[in-house]
Amino acid sequence: MQPGEGAINPELGEPGTRQDPADWLELRRMVRFGDTDAAGVMQFHQLLRWCHEAWEESLERFGIAAAEIFPTPAATPARALPVVHCDADYRRPLVCGAPLRIRLEPQRLEASSFEVAYRFTSEGREVARARLRHVAIDPTVRQRQALPDAVERWLAASAPAASSASAAPLEPATPPAESAPG
Repeated sequence: MQPGEGAINPELGEPGTRQDPADWLELRRMVRFGDTDAAGVMQFHQLLRWCHEAWEESLERFGIAAAEIFPTPAATPARALPVVHCDADYRRPLVCGAPLRIRLEPQRLEASSFEVAYRFTSEGREVARARLRHVAIDPTVRQRQALPDAVERWLAASAPAASSASAAPLEPATPPAESAPG
């Protein structure tokens, strides 16, 4: 399968070919009540959960079935992709009902690893940034392996040159502009 082949065309609801990385690299969600703390703002750990969920949704939109990447009761993929590093910067508080736009910026690091930078905006303002780094391993012996072919296709199709959605890449972390969430 080539990049984007077998992806689901949302208009048709059937296999199609995606040409625009924005289809799988720009996602939307809303802050829900359960995402907030007693002060009514997003609880800090939700951001990393949203990152992982956005990555999963991005793979699905690209046309990669979850079972190709993640273990299920029926099968365990030949390679696991554990997160080996994460970081996050919170720029502005998020409250219940706030719309979120999540932009993924994947980058292959080496034959066995990649990282995804995430940029969160709400109503046109940056509210958070995060990064998750993954390493491919054999789940039985815990040794590094080459990335799965499906992930390689996703990374290649998501490269900045292929992306009409690309903006300036994420910069190194800087102190937050306003108070952080609880």
